[in-house]
Formats: sequence, C-alpha cells, structure tokens
Amino acid sequence: MARRKSVAAQLLQVYQERQKAKAAEAKRAEAELARQARAAEREAAARAKEEARKEREAAQAWERARRENQAQQSAEARRAEQIVRDLEKRNAARAKELEQKRRAEARERAAAERRAKQEAVEGLRREAAARTVEVEEQLGTLASVLRSRPGGLHRLRLEAERAFGPDLEGFAVTVEKALASVSYPEGLGGARRVAFAPEARELVVEVELPGQVVVPSVTQYRFKASAPPAVVPQPRKEAETKALYRDLVARLALRAIDEAFAVTPPALVDQVAFNGKVRAKDRATGKVIEPCLVSVRVSRESFAELVLDEPELDPVASLHHLDAIVSQHPYDLEPVRPVVTFDLSRYKIAPERDVVAGLDSRPDLLAMDPTDFDHLIRRLFEKIGLQSWVTQASRDDGIDAVAVNEEPLIGGLCIIQAKRTKNVVSAETVRAVAGLVVDKGASKGIVVTTAWFGKASWDFAPRNRVELIDGRHLKALLLQHLGIDALIGLPKLPPTWQARDVT
Repeated sequence: MARRKSVAAQLLQVYQERQKAKAAEAKRAEAELARQARAAEREAAARAKEEARKEREAAQAWERARRENQAQQSAEARRAEQIVRDLEKRNAARAKELEQKRRAEARERAAAERRAKQEAVEGLRREAAARTVEVEEQLGTLASVLRSRPGGLHRLRLEAERAFGPDLEGFAVTVEKALASVSYPEGLGGARRVAFAPEARELVVEVELPGQVVVPSVTQYRFKASAPPAVVPQPRKEAETKALYRDLVARLALRAIDEAFAVTPPALVDQVAFNGKVRAKDRATGKVIEPCLVSVRVSRESFAELVLDEPELDPVASLHHLDAIVSQHPYDLEPVRPVVTFDLSRYKIAPERDVVAGLDSRPDLLAMDPTDFDHLIRRLFEKIGLQSWVTQASRDDGIDAVAVNEEPLIGGLCIIQAKRTKNVVSAETVRAVAGLVVDKGASKGIVVTTAWFGKASWDFAPRNRVELIDGRHLKALLLQHLGIDALIGLPKLPPTWQARDVT
C-alpha cells in the first residue's frame, strides 16, 4: 500500500523532504551562522579577552610601574626620612653633646665661681685679719717707741766733744747729725734742729712730730657678707684716737730728750730745752703752720729720775712731772707757748768773755773795746735775770746780743743792739731794730747806747716793742747790778743831762 502512494503523496513527500532538506539546510545554515556567530563571538570574546588581558597586563604593568615607582619613591622617601632621621639624630646627639658640654661647662663655671667666691671671701677674711694685724702692729709700734730706744748712743759723745770749740755752731751741727742718725719706726722720725747756749750749758732741741694720721683711726677690719662682700673698718672712738696721739707725742718728746742727753757730754750740756712741733695745714686759711704741742726745759739730773723702760710709765704724767707745757688737745693742733721761743741756730754765738774782771774801777765805756762792750752788756742782762748770748760780728744782722726772758706769760726772745757812740742814735737805727723784732719773731728789741735818743725814737719805740736804754740809764744799771761805776766820756752833755749822769 505504501508503494501505491500517490504522486501527490509522493510530491508532498518530496516537497516535505525538500522542505525538510531546506529546513535542515536552513537549520544547518542557521547552525553555521550560529556557529559562525558563536565563533565570531568567541573570537570577539577572545579578542576582548586578549584586549582585556592586554589591558590588564598594561594596567598591571602600569600598576607595577606605579607601585615600583611608588616603592622607589617610598624607598627614596624612607631613605630621605632615614637620612633626615639620621641627621636629626646626629644633630640631636650633637646638640645633646653640646648641651651636656654646656651644662658641664656651666657646672664648671658655677663651681669655679663658687670657688672664686669662696676664695674671694677667704681672701677678704684674710685681708681683714691682715689689716687688723697691721693696725695692732702699728699700735704696738706707737706704744713701744719709747721703750725701743736704740742703745750705744753714748759713743757719739766723743764726736760732740771733739766738735766743741770756738765755733759753737760745729758742736750744734754735730749733735744735730747724731740725733738725725737715730733710727725711728717709719713715719715717726721727724726732722731735728739743735742749737747750743754754752753760758747756760743748755741744748735747745726742736723736733718735728708726726701728724695725727700715724694713729690708726680704726680698731679693726672685719669681713661683711654683703652684696658684694667687703672689708669694712671698725672706726675707733674719737676720744681714744686723741688719747693715743697725746700719748705718742709724750713718748716721742721723752725719747728725744733722752737721746739729746745721751749724745752730749754732761760736762757741756746740763739741761735740754725741748720744743715738739708738728707741720700741718691751717684748715681756716690753708697755710702751712707749725704749732708747738709740747715744750719743756729739764736738767740732766731731773730727767735721770725717770725710768723710761718701765711698762707702767705714763708718758703724759712724766711730762707734767717735769713741769712741761703740754697741749691739752694735741690732736686738734692746739698750740702751747714754748719755753724757748727762738731758734739759736739763726745766730752765730760768740765765745763767752769775762770782761768785768778786767775792768778798771771806773772804766770809760767809750774807751772800751767794741767786743768787750758787747760782753759787758751781756753780763748786765744776765744779772738782771735774762739768759743772754753775744753774737759774732758780721753775722748778726745788726744784732749784738740775744737774750731770753723765761717768764711763761711775758717772756720770750729779746734782740739787743749795743751802740757805743758819742753821738745821738738815729731814729733809723731804732726802726731797723723794730724790723728785726718782726723778722726774728722776737718778743721785743732793746737798743742800748752810751749816748742818747731823739724825740722821734722815744715816740716810735713804745709802739713797736722796742725798749730804749740811753747812757745815763745804762750807767745806773751797771752800778746797780754789776757794781761798776762807769764813766761816759762824751765831748758834750746831751740835752737835759747833768754832769753826774756821765761822771
């Protein structure tokens, strides 16, 4: 039956087979297309995948490069940081080292400053102690200046004896040199001036005393821990300072007198007239002054009674025991009137001559030798009660003699001019003597003459500390004090005179 199918069926079957073949072809084509599409897709996917891979690889390479670069940068940064850290560490170490060094130096400086401060403090303490010791030593020197007299001064007497002769100035100079050769502590040995009055066997000694500055004005020096520390003086009480100076002046006076007796032979010098002066500035005027702080006239016998080496000896009391004139306030330079108010070294003293014994019973004053007449006047004033000396010719500044009145209040130096003449004494002569009174610092002047004075002289003399003794007054004084009934052989009688005044 199947073989008997119709053509239609066969055609349908062929058609169907053709359709199936077409469908199968179409399906194969579609499958091919799908395959190709899939292949294209696979290729595209592979290309995409390759591109993606390449992109990934590129990205990875870039990322690696970036990372490498970043790592390199990081490494470099780390290295830089490490360098910085190392530098910082080194700087820190260096700074630490410097800081440690600075601190060490600061500690050393602080320690050095402390040591220096301690040393300075110790130095100031030592300075205070040393200066205190100096003050004590200076006080000891002042206190021992009398007991520490050098020995062996008596051997200088022989030189003084050899220097004694007609030229009495040589004797005074020798004694002065001997006294100047005696060593004293620094600041206590002043200048010495010496004169000699042979008639009274008296040595006149004038000594320059030290000023008040030799007495320490402080008791001690102490260390004061102030800011800054210092050495400060402890002032001495004014009363104590003045007492120390008064005591020193007395000690130096006693020592100078003792030395004067030690270097002079007892046969030539029986007493010493001492003046202690100090050279200073007058605070009121600014001028140099030399006030006399102590003055005394003492015999060798009276002075020998003092035990100068006795530690309990009070030098001020000793001077009062010797009837010395001592300033009540020597520290204030309050002066006293010296017992000898002149310097004999200003005069050339002539050797003593006893003319009275060789005079006739009634000598004519105008016929006498000029030198004998001067010595006669000297003897007259000695009898009256003055100490007197005749000066040598050509060296007396017009002065024929000098005399001393020892009365404490009214006494002093008198300069004397003797005019052995038969004519009136001129007023110029009297005025010249008044000038010498001022120049020599004398208390008065005396003009003695064998003649007379004019009215101008009598008017001038009382106003200028000059006393006039004319011939008739001189004749009366010679008779009264020396028992000499002298004649004055004037060629004519002066006005108002009578014959008995000259005969």
